[in-house]
Amino acid sequence: MSHTAKSHLVLASSNRGKLAEFNDLFADSGFDVVTQGSLGVDDVEETGLTFVENALLKARNASRITGMPALGDDSGLCVTHLRGAPGLYSARYSGTHGDASANNAKLLRELEGLPTEQRGAFFICVLVLVQHADDPAPLIAEGRWHGHVLTEQRGAQGFGYDPLFLPDGQTSSAAELESSLKNRLSHRGKALVALHAQLAELRHD
Repeated sequence: MSHTAKSHLVLASSNRGKLAEFNDLFADSGFDVVTQGSLGVDDVEETGLTFVENALLKARNASRITGMPALGDDSGLCVTHLRGAPGLYSARYSGTHGDASANNAKLLRELEGLPTEQRGAFFICVLVLVQHADDPAPLIAEGRWHGHVLTEQRGAQGFGYDPLFLPDGQTSSAAELESSLKNRLSHRGKALVALHAQLAELRHD
């Protein structure tokens, strides 16, 4: 994307791990991304029943308060054996929001003793971009990253459940992958590629 001047976009997230990834992913996007926290916007209550609903809630809230276009992101880990859990509650699976160590420990307990073939899982990321708070036609993009849950944590990169996630086709956990490779393979990277494609299409309409 080539722009003479970058457009400002509010990122409706306060998750530091996500912010670091988005800064990398948006480096050549044509957008100057600012975080909602830097503009005094607090997290909105996530009352949706799907990732799409929550991402839309976040985007509309940030846009309404700032008056700027906003990008909402909702993501999580869905484990087949657990009927999609931790899913929407990935960040607070253990009961405390953002406690990755406790969340990982709970996930290991829930899957204790299960063989690899029963530990299938995928990360999902849904991005919703609104031009204004009441945008009736938001752009919605989704990415999924398939793999399985390891029996112990591996690696110190990434955040959240990354140390327990072994992507399909890889021998390294998500927390052992070099960041540029992870950004190409990950659910968030895939969702952003899909979003870029929609933005490019809009510009040619």
